[in-house]
Amino acid sequence: MPHPDDTELARLAVESKLARQEEVAAAQEARLAESQAGRVRPLAEVLVERQVLTPGQVERLAGEIETAKPSQQIPGYQILSKVGAGAMAKVYKARQLSLDRVVAIKVLPKKWSNDPEFVERFYKEGKAAAQLSHNNIVQAIDVGEAGGYHYFVMEFVEGHTVHDELVRNKVYSEKEALDIVIQMAKALAHAHERGFIHRDVKPKNIMLTKDRVAKLADMGLARQASDEEAARSEAGKAYGTPYYISPEQIRGEMDIDFRADIYSLGATAYHMVTGRVPFDGPTPAAVMHKHLKEELIPPDHINKSLSAGMAEVIEMMMARERHHRYKSTRELLQDLEAVAKGEQPMIARGASDSSGMLDALAQVEAGAQQTPQEVVYVADPRMRLWLILLAAALGLSVLINLLQLLF
Repeated sequence: MPHPDDTELARLAVESKLARQEEVAAAQEARLAESQAGRVRPLAEVLVERQVLTPGQVERLAGEIETAKPSQQIPGYQILSKVGAGAMAKVYKARQLSLDRVVAIKVLPKKWSNDPEFVERFYKEGKAAAQLSHNNIVQAIDVGEAGGYHYFVMEFVEGHTVHDELVRNKVYSEKEALDIVIQMAKALAHAHERGFIHRDVKPKNIMLTKDRVAKLADMGLARQASDEEAARSEAGKAYGTPYYISPEQIRGEMDIDFRADIYSLGATAYHMVTGRVPFDGPTPAAVMHKHLKEELIPPDHINKSLSAGMAEVIEMMMARERHHRYKSTRELLQDLEAVAKGEQPMIARGASDSSGMLDALAQVEAGAQQTPQEVVYVADPRMRLWLILLAAALGLSVLINLLQLLF
């Protein structure tokens, strides 16, 4: 049975309404009498013996006391509650006493505090976030160490994540998805123009306020694109989340750039409008293999209500080869905003037309070797016109050559 701090245990037992104040006071008096007689025991044992609390209740209260310790040791902040926990850190809601405002404090557990790699990554997150100031990015406030705990103080976002909505089987309308994806593209454009790549864009890292303002969170994997030392140290390692990771991140390439974030945002948008991840599998390795090898099912083949423009933008964002993606995040924003206005995404449409022209030329070349009865049909009217003009030019060239031979 755990032996939590006696004072904190007494306070929490009463506040949680697990025990009455007089029951706890009687147990404290009994414990004091025993200690004067030479028998010293933790209050927890006395409370269990007197059947005021059960061992399970003591264990739960001890956990709450332990959870609150890090934030209580950070000067200038008052712990309010624990709001989340992950594999690497715990997050608390707290009050910044100097400015009387609510903040979030991410604390690195002590078990990771002796690992230089974890500590360095933790501080890198805070420093990266501190260099970015945008309404759609969770704002960094402070970073430091106190009482053996490393902490990172940031803006507190009252709300939930896109992931929270997706696990409730929500499928976003095109309009709603565009609103969130455009906000994220603006956040990423701000980061990219300052040399930072997020490297872990996903539904869990998109916070939504009560007013549906989207905020990009968790800069834990972010790094500067120009950081060659970090790139060399991470070469060959796949950093990211399997469902949304870009192919070049899976391959562990050194020169990861902004286009990896565009791919991940595209995968997130795909999930939002279809209700399913782009690629699924029984293991993370199987999912990542599909990112590398399997063809993407167009999102409008799953959600028939999607516009062709929205589907084209997502497919260009998720192009397997990054040179087929948008050339900048600002270009992506142009297309997203065009689709939101009901217009055509000219950059994605242009890329699609160029690809279609290359395919048509390949068909013409193959058709030259076919029998006269075989016909090459091209669906796009603009492509048919282009081929007619090409055929006319070729015919004119042949005619000129014949006239030159005759005269």
